Amino acid sequence: MKPYRLEVMLCAGTGCVSCGAFKVKEAFEKEIKKKGLENEVRIVPTGCNGFCERGPLVLVAPEQIFYCSLKPDNIPHLVEEHFLKGRPVKNLMWTPPKEKTPIPIISDIPFYKHQMLLALRNRGIIDPEKIDDYIARDGYSALAKVLTTMKPDEVIKTITASGLRGRGGGGFPAGVKWESARKAAAERNEKPYVVCNADEGDPGAYMDRSIIESDPHAVLEGMIIGSYAMGATDGYVYIRKEYPLAMDRLIIAIAQAREYGLLGKNILGTNHSFDIEIHRGAGAFVCGESTALMASLEGKAGLPRAKYIHTVEYGLWNKPTCLNNVETWANIPLIMNRGVEWFTSIGTGDVSKNPWGGSKGTKVFSLTGKVNNTGLVEVPMGITLREIIFNIGGGIKKDKKFKAVQTGGPSGGVLPEKLLDLPVDFDTLTENGSMMGSGGMIVADENTCMVDMAKFFIDFLKDESCGKCIPCREGLRGTYDTLDRICKGLGKEEDLQTLQDLSKVMIDCCLCALGNSAPNPVLSTLQYFMDEYKTHIIDKKCPAGVCTALFEMWIDPVKCTGCMVCLRKCPVNAITGEKKIVHVIDKVTCTKCGVCYDLCKFDAINKQ
Repeated sequence: MKPYRLEVMLCAGTGCVSCGAFKVKEAFEKEIKKKGLENEVRIVPTGCNGFCERGPLVLVAPEQIFYCSLKPDNIPHLVEEHFLKGRPVKNLMWTPPKEKTPIPIISDIPFYKHQMLLALRNRGIIDPEKIDDYIARDGYSALAKVLTTMKPDEVIKTITASGLRGRGGGGFPAGVKWESARKAAAERNEKPYVVCNADEGDPGAYMDRSIIESDPHAVLEGMIIGSYAMGATDGYVYIRKEYPLAMDRLIIAIAQAREYGLLGKNILGTNHSFDIEIHRGAGAFVCGESTALMASLEGKAGLPRAKYIHTVEYGLWNKPTCLNNVETWANIPLIMNRGVEWFTSIGTGDVSKNPWGGSKGTKVFSLTGKVNNTGLVEVPMGITLREIIFNIGGGIKKDKKFKAVQTGGPSGGVLPEKLLDLPVDFDTLTENGSMMGSGGMIVADENTCMVDMAKFFIDFLKDESCGKCIPCREGLRGTYDTLDRICKGLGKEEDLQTLQDLSKVMIDCCLCALGNSAPNPVLSTLQYFMDEYKTHIIDKKCPAGVCTALFEMWIDPVKCTGCMVCLRKCPVNAITGEKKIVHVIDKVTCTKCGVCYDLCKFDAINKQ
């Protein structure tokens, strides 16, 4: 068959789908047929291409021309100009802020230029629903190598030597975990289980979801290799209910792998047999914790248990169980194909004598918050926060001042501007009051209140706590109530010590990692932004203008042009004035919702 002249790689990840990617796809198909280009141009729906801020996205290969923010109405002109006349359409390309010249080639765009794709190696360039696309990119070659040329203990030694640490939050060395599960199974003459944790529940985090949506076979191949190394015959993917697109693609991938003899009995004609089932979680954040997840898999309430019994020894149905997250499994085929020396050349530290000795490989982050380029990024361990936020993320929205970044999900810490040059790795983040976590990264600007930010995460964790242990259940409730009082202007200086005391009890006494790590947002904001807490408590002011009890809104008569935008948009009609005449806010009626503040183009709205 004659190869296509052009391939239109259309992002069909959840973000772009929600922005209308499928309608754009229909418009492409209609226009291509209309122009008689069916045998020259092929539409390939891919997984998430990362630049979620600018979806729907399209990459035209082999030219590598990148289009963004597409609408169905754009497609006839694009097909006519680019596909027929060979003239790429500049006004549909990405143009850097404050510049007039677009950047046509995807690899030249700063958002993509500074990334290193390992777990996301196939994002945006294959159809995740076609196993042949994965195989064409060396898919399942690592599995064939392992099954035909390596012994199980050789596989485990390779993963251990690579220094690969779990990407789900704990950072436990994968090879050590595999060896522990294999050893426990051998000692008790039992078959271990292999489980993939796809239950990511952090606010604003979608790393695992996107990997499955983009490249489900990479996860399956990693699990099959792991099953061979540990001697497992049964595996599970625990995926949250809110991920329907990822689950659909996973179901398709599993069916295709079975059809190709890559799952089931005697894989690739060898003596190894292994199969995978999918279990849908009901959206409980605590079920991301290993013991709670396994209780849920067994059909019980998702409650954690004490950690002195390790799941690698007594996990699912009391059998040895190896649980790794999506990103960890996706790295396995690459390590087996390219080798330990290659993998350990990326990242920080020395793992040659100690698998805990560094942070090797890359990490996927969902970059969100007050940053220009939000989306999914994969970067080498050791890159600085500054490089991620300003080189890849494009800096702070509306040229506002950077204030802080929260890493590691709701249980992560908040890091200030003075730590922007901190290298991003497991140990360095932990030493500075935060953590790697599963990979959430939320950027805050000058208008973010640190007390309110801590309260937001504690509120989330309070609602998601299973309530089984008193330190977590009551500790989170007490912490939230204290923060809430401070935000309402009712705080007292002794509240600062109360927050410290509650945090210490939770760290020392909670049953699982949800409670142990929950104080991080509070402790880190107390460490780096104590002045802001004291301003709330002593001066009864919120410097960021977020805590509504601690500021008033008013309009600067010098800056107000009387454009009437704020007046028309105020939901409670608290603004009065006439066109080209200075407006006024009625402080009694005003609810301080901030709509006028966000809409004013002249910075005339003030919070004080």
